[in-house]
Amino acid sequence: MADRYALRLPALQVNQGDKQIYCFAVDGKKLHDFTAVSRIRRDDEKQLQGYQRPEALSHIRAIRRYLESDGAMLPNALVLAFDDRVEFVAGRPTNGIDYAVPGELVIPVDESLAEHEKPAWLVDGQQRSAAIRDAALAEFPVAAVGFIASQEEQRSQFILVNSTKPLPKGLVYELLPETTGQLPRSYARRQLAAKIMVLLNMGDGPFSGRISSPTSPGGSIKDNSVLKMLEHSIYEGALYQYRNAENGTGDEEAMLAHLLSFWKPVASMFEDAWDRPPKESRLTHGVGIQAMGFVMDRLTADVPYDKVNWDRVRVSLRGLEGNVAWTSGTWTFADGQERRWNSLQNTASDVRLLSSHLQACADR
Repeated sequence: MADRYALRLPALQVNQGDKQIYCFAVDGKKLHDFTAVSRIRRDDEKQLQGYQRPEALSHIRAIRRYLESDGAMLPNALVLAFDDRVEFVAGRPTNGIDYAVPGELVIPVDESLAEHEKPAWLVDGQQRSAAIRDAALAEFPVAAVGFIASQEEQRSQFILVNSTKPLPKGLVYELLPETTGQLPRSYARRQLAAKIMVLLNMGDGPFSGRISSPTSPGGSIKDNSVLKMLEHSIYEGALYQYRNAENGTGDEEAMLAHLLSFWKPVASMFEDAWDRPPKESRLTHGVGIQAMGFVMDRLTADVPYDKVNWDRVRVSLRGLEGNVAWTSGTWTFADGQERRWNSLQNTASDVRLLSSHLQACADR
């Protein structure tokens, strides 16, 4: 490959008022030949330079693993800003459509240029482009959108492009069970828990319709609280026995049966507290959901649901009566600490405090 050449890419100029953007495809492996990532910094005179954030290495590694898997696809377009060295050569206009002009982008490539001298800057897609660069692939074409602008205009566009809200977590959690392909580790770890949560919410039982989600807006129990309870049990508690550690799947029917066998008597025994929303009950609050999950793990770990002595479990649960303040009164803990019923919050320390208290009462 020559040190200097012009990269000619088929493109579509889209006219937006008095502005133009260019839609095109390019081999992601060639992006860094003409594109720089302008990381935010101060120069010697303390003036602000650049606008991009540092690379997130863990995220890049996760994207790279995905790209190297079968069937990988990156449908979202990267956003590039060009300086005036980049030229659009218009072709034959499309009949009857004046806002879209087919043509060719001509991008000068000079491999001797320093990073800050390249004719294009990456506004959005830094981590995707880095993952493509590092991936063990000969090529990986990507969709891109470009515009010609000064660095001040580029910085403005960067803020606008990255100011949109990410997908709501609840939507992500609900989509996870129906998602195939390789996922980032944080989502892959929660995929099975999310699937069980949907089964709890959509089926019969005490959680039916009670978990807040995009398709269950009337639910009041926080999805994240249920997910944490399920995730701990799947990886470290009673549900671990049903999990396939090799591929991350599990016996969903057995997990669901185990959960319902425990939570049905809980909901029945503490019916008033269970029927109330979290602001009125610490049982349906995140701290109670997680703490009772620890109780389930303590009482039923390593025993299949059809072998668990559920009568004995119910006796243990009755040991909680008189020692809980789900909806009123005061919690009295073993160390002499007293807390108002609604002062317990969904924090790691309060979850540990309540879990230890409930497990001790259940063991008596």
